Amino acid sequence: MQPKSGVHTFAERLARLQSLVALALMVLALSLLSDKFLTVDNTLNVLRQISINLCLSIGMTLVILAGGIDLSVGSVLALAGAVAAGLLKQGIALPRFGVVLQFTVFGVMLAALAVGLVLGWFNGLVITRFGLPPFVATLGMLSIARGLTMLWTGGFPITGLGPSFGFIGTGHWLGLPMPVWVSGLLVAGFVVVTRRTRFGRYLYAVGGNERAAILTGLNVNRIKLWVYTLGGGLAGIAGLMVTARLDSATPTAGISYELDSIAAVVIGGTSLSGGRGTVLGTVLGCLLIGVLNNGLVLLQVSPFWQQVIKGLVILIAVAIDRASHKAQ
Repeated sequence: MQPKSGVHTFAERLARLQSLVALALMVLALSLLSDKFLTVDNTLNVLRQISINLCLSIGMTLVILAGGIDLSVGSVLALAGAVAAGLLKQGIALPRFGVVLQFTVFGVMLAALAVGLVLGWFNGLVITRFGLPPFVATLGMLSIARGLTMLWTGGFPITGLGPSFGFIGTGHWLGLPMPVWVSGLLVAGFVVVTRRTRFGRYLYAVGGNERAAILTGLNVNRIKLWVYTLGGGLAGIAGLMVTARLDSATPTAGISYELDSIAAVVIGGTSLSGGRGTVLGTVLGCLLIGVLNNGLVLLQVSPFWQQVIKGLVILIAVAIDRASHKAQ
């Protein structure tokens, strides 16, 4: 076997670091263009803003690594947040027994997580048991979860959730916003899961070559079921943070969040073909999108042009991913 040329090795290293290089260049450019960018308050604001997308994107990373896609995370986020807000505000009435069950903040947190896990599990079940393409199955769940959110809320926001619940989204601990702590702990946990556990190795094997994984005896359907369940659970946690931050559960929460999530994963270097990518790469992708959004706002760029620029960034990231995949 011939050793790789120096140019080829350098190109591979550059490809692995492309997100970090792009982030550094963007930070440098925005620092020169706006004196408000490199401030403590703005940095904390960027970290707080990306926490929701990061939570969703970790789950999306797992799904894409396994060779799938999940278009329902935004709607699952909305339903989980609405259920938590409704239970906290009104509880559950049991007319037959003449009682109303009231929920604590911890209780509604568990309820939101359960909603996300169940909906994610249902996605995985439909995909593995009935053989539906992930795009179709999760597109259906997008509509189902959004409709259930409308039914639960009656089409109106649920507000006035109290400071204890609001602390999840607006509180600080040791100088950092709570959403940053939550997303940071999730990143640390799933870095360990993907790098150091048997499940992580199986995940890459399924996404890299599903047929080979089946031939080696892996229970591919079980792995996919777990992946979609975890993705739904993470969407439930994101729903809690969004609702707590706004002190309101709105029926339209999470619209288009799945697009930002997929964009962050792809920009972070995870291949849409599956089997290649990292959670830390997704963190960089979220930072890139967050810094880009924040910088465009500080520079007073029109919201319409912001959408155009974000779309171009996504297209470039996917094109680079495809080019690097063909080169291997």
